Amino acid sequence: MPVAVVTDSTAHLPEAFAERHGVRVVPLHVLVDGVAALDGVEMGPRALAEALQRRHVVTTARPTPAALAAEYRAALDGGAEAVVSVHLSKKLSGTWEAAVLAAQEVGPDRVRVVDSRSTAMGLGFAVLHAASAAGRGADAERVEAAAVAAAERSETLFAVETLEHLRRGGRIGHAAALFGTALAVKPVLHMAEGEIRPLEKVRTMHRATARLVDLAERAAGDGPVELAVHHLAAPERAAELASRLEERVAGSAGCVVSELGAVIGAHTGPGVLGVVVQRTPQPE
Repeated sequence: MPVAVVTDSTAHLPEAFAERHGVRVVPLHVLVDGVAALDGVEMGPRALAEALQRRHVVTTARPTPAALAAEYRAALDGGAEAVVSVHLSKKLSGTWEAAVLAAQEVGPDRVRVVDSRSTAMGLGFAVLHAASAAGRGADAERVEAAAVAAAERSETLFAVETLEHLRRGGRIGHAAALFGTALAVKPVLHMAEGEIRPLEKVRTMHRATARLVDLAERAAGDGPVELAVHHLAAPERAAELASRLEERVAGSAGCVVSELGAVIGAHTGPGVLGVVVQRTPQPE
């Protein structure tokens, strides 16, 4: 392909999707009690959930500009004429900034960096749409535009057992964290303008699941959509959520289920459930 597509490990593409679509994935770092591991390479969701349950100190870090630059050079040396690098929201991580520094080093005329303003499959769908455009032979400008357009048509919703992990990691402000401090309240959140913001609070995760279905149906509207369900250490809940979405969202072209990796899981905690609605543009 004339354009290579690069992303980071927080896209949480389902197994084999990256390889199938020719997407290069640069891992973020997970630190457990100060010991670093590569997200999705050296540490997966099961080990992360166990570390959190044992109350180890878990933090995360962006990939280095050098690691991203090496991936860009490998793509260009492999025959690509340009690179489009699509990443999680710059308001959630320094990854986008690292990618910009790497692009400046490799050559800004050959590397374009996109802020998806989301993460998980909110980022993943943008990456896959960019890869699809690249696979059709689109130039770098059109591949970048495909990623941006897909990101703008995406809605990311999720519910967590507690906001403590998001608060501790600085991914949600103190005022917003107070939203979920009441006993037995489960916060429902969404991505808005690149930030995590509270939407509602309900009493149980069962009710939170029902609200995710309602909100996803509303976000989907009447047109065709792609759906993704995410979870961490909650496969049964995720399967139930996916089944209910398939029943309720008439325009669904299918629903992929993907467990969150160590980086995103470190900030949401075990038990999280998420839905990403990717709207498909209607033909004019």
